[in-house]
Amino acid sequence: MSMLAAQHGAINLGQGFPNFDGPEFVKEAAVQAIRDGKNQYARGSGVPDLSCAIAERFKKETGLVVDPEKEITVTTGCTEAIAATMLGLINPAEEVILFAPYYDSYSATLSMAGAKVKCITLHPPDFSVPIEELKSTMSKETRAILINTPHNPTGKMFSPEEPNAIASLCIENDVLVFSDEVYDKLAFDMDHVSIASLPGMFERTVTMNSLGKTFSLTGWKIGWAIAPPHLTWGVRQAHAFLTSASTNPMQWAAAEALRAPDSYFVELKRDYKAKRDILVEALKDVGFRVFPPSGTYFVIVDHTPLGLENDVAFCEYVIKEVGVAAIPTIVFYMNPEEGKNLVRFTFCKDEGTLRSAVERMKKKLKRK
Repeated sequence: MSMLAAQHGAINLGQGFPNFDGPEFVKEAAVQAIRDGKNQYARGSGVPDLSCAIAERFKKETGLVVDPEKEITVTTGCTEAIAATMLGLINPAEEVILFAPYYDSYSATLSMAGAKVKCITLHPPDFSVPIEELKSTMSKETRAILINTPHNPTGKMFSPEEPNAIASLCIENDVLVFSDEVYDKLAFDMDHVSIASLPGMFERTVTMNSLGKTFSLTGWKIGWAIAPPHLTWGVRQAHAFLTSASTNPMQWAAAEALRAPDSYFVELKRDYKAKRDILVEALKDVGFRVFPPSGTYFVIVDHTPLGLENDVAFCEYVIKEVGVAAIPTIVFYMNPEEGKNLVRFTFCKDEGTLRSAVERMKKKLKRK
């Protein structure tokens, strides 16, 4: 869709990368690290200063004290943290539960690991977790469950009750949790809770995160996995043969970023919340059925009031005829039929770009 958008000069509200740059102090730290000669391989598990900064930030936000040497692994983005976790901790034919819709690398890396995937679908309007279905799906055969909150692509945040119920079932059935929390700083309507911080959960959880979304530096690909030593061992075995080590100078700069004052994160959330409100209200005005997000920088809409047969047809039409790009949700479901009425827009763009996209849609999209 991004390639098609470029061909037709469409405003790209599909792929989730900002069209503005990260903070100057972080970029300057990377430049200084390069000048200081930090240009050879980094330590495989991560530059020690970054590991310490990750531990400091995690303690501040969850209250958990983790060992930066034994319980933190720096990866090439959260996508590699996901892959290293799946490949390092899941054996062929072991069972893993996913919630659909899901970030597409989950099913791909589980396929590489040879896992048996069981999928539970979250449905609009609130995409709530069907706890009874999860209870009947989870068993002594289940090795792990993969969760993502705030959730891509829906923007859902788990309610306080949902992680507690998931945690209880995981403890009862001795199940691991792989928790993707890359949007944790973009939690608008409630506080983000790391499932690892719940009683009895740290020892069975891998918490995965990254720098890119929080600091608008998606191209740096700096991520990490936090886990107790017995799980970190598996993550590191896979990491050693995936990327071995991540970009050295960017790790030094990432440490500076994570030590940013609290005001940075407050301003980030305020800015994205304003962008969310602009896009949500505009999409409602155009005629979509909108499911407002509680977090992330994505919003899911039902496109069917506008008369196209499915998500792919709608996205192709809106790029070619309207000049705005969205993402069909077919890529986020194991059963494509479940997502055919839904498309995803992103609001990680400057306000002028969002308003230009909105004007194009208001002029050219009509409710059928």
